[in-house]
Amino acid sequence: MRAEAIQVAVRVDAARWRRAVPGVTALARRAALAAVAASRAGEAGEIALVLADDKTVQRLNRDYRGKDKPTNVLSFPLDGGPRAPLGDVVLALETVLAEAKAQGKSASDHASHLIVHGVLHLLGHDHRKAAPARRMEALERRILARLGIADPYRLGRAAA
Repeated sequence: MRAEAIQVAVRVDAARWRRAVPGVTALARRAALAAVAASRAGEAGEIALVLADDKTVQRLNRDYRGKDKPTNVLSFPLDGGPRAPLGDVVLALETVLAEAKAQGKSASDHASHLIVHGVLHLLGHDHRKAAPARRMEALERRILARLGIADPYRLGRAAA
């Protein structure tokens, strides 16, 4: 997939994102486009990235997945055909910051990883079974290496 064929909209719903991760809008767009560029699915579309707080993500997780707790990242793929929106990726600020601290990572590197992870879900990648999970993790590693980010799986299990 050509990254330039994808439009990425970033919405910062929790203002603390801007303090926690300077340049977060550009960082989010860069991570999403890197994931798209590494994938070979489709030709064009739109992705919405929402940088929210734990309360928002907990509500979404409860309403759409039946899990009444926050999680680090949620992906909502859409199947609308060519040039249609690919879907939304939503990150939870407090969870992302707590995980980054616990894993000894920068908030920006951890957020980038979770955005890559979420966008790969929009592009059809999954990790429910062992073989697809290994392929998805390997792809994440390659994408993150191109972004100058260390292998997140050597430091701990981060993505949901």
